[in-house]
Amino acid sequence: MLVDTHTHSWGADTAELPWRHPDVTPPGWSGPYTHADLVADMDRADVAEAVVVTTPLYGRGERANEYTKQAIEAHPDRLYGVGLIDFFPDAERPDPAGQLARVVDHDRMLGVRLHAAFEYAAAPTTIDRSGTWFLDDSLTEFWETAGALDTAVFVFPKAQQLRDVARLVQRHPDVTFVIDHMGWPDETTAPDAAPWTDFEALADADNVAVKVSSVPRSSGTSWPYADLHDYLRRLLEWFGPERLMLGSDYPWMDEWADYEACLSWLDAVDCLSWRDEAYLRYRTFHEIHRV
Repeated sequence: MLVDTHTHSWGADTAELPWRHPDVTPPGWSGPYTHADLVADMDRADVAEAVVVTTPLYGRGERANEYTKQAIEAHPDRLYGVGLIDFFPDAERPDPAGQLARVVDHDRMLGVRLHAAFEYAAAPTTIDRSGTWFLDDSLTEFWETAGALDTAVFVFPKAQQLRDVARLVQRHPDVTFVIDHMGWPDETTAPDAAPWTDFEALADADNVAVKVSSVPRSSGTSWPYADLHDYLRRLLEWFGPERLMLGSDYPWMDEWADYEACLSWLDAVDCLSWRDEAYLRYRTFHEIHRV
């Protein structure tokens, strides 16, 4: 069995559900990648279930997650969702705690995403490796609500922010945190040096899991992306396979790899046991989210 824990899907630009930020699409894309397209790709790659992470294409308002929920309802045995909210709403918008409650008021919506790696904006596009807006005291009620609702928050940081993410995790031990894209390795990181090794501090908290995802984008080599394998080895040392899960980030990966390659690289990692692979492929997802 294979669960892809990180995909994206969106519909056509329509009057009913308009694209508010049309530049926030994968490189080279100009049209939709519908839930039907995603499920067809899943079938070809033998993916049993997938998580649709809401794209900022629709903004952060009340209707931001509408397409994701439509996708889930069209494929209730195949798809789950992760939503977006406005963490710093203006006077006309509901509070973030209330937004969170509405997003997860669906049994296949797993939580919401927090784009820590970007300057806070309606469409997160400017990378900020040192941003700490997610530690703002005004978000206290949001974090309390996340704990009370027993939902997950999916944090997407750069490696330079991992120490601050660890502070966030320590403040909120009753919240389930999932770190997207294994801290987004790039030319500023190495698997055996800070800042990326700050992941080890996060492993001390048992409410943290990590997505091993978006690998082709981070890699400087072709399939099977061997320059990323040592990052996985370190995560296995720190978190164990029980808190690691595989994801594609497709179709954001389309410039670097096709859908199958985004997942099949795991077959070429020589340090994985059968048990390790089972957790990364599906068991961690089902156990962390209790689905």
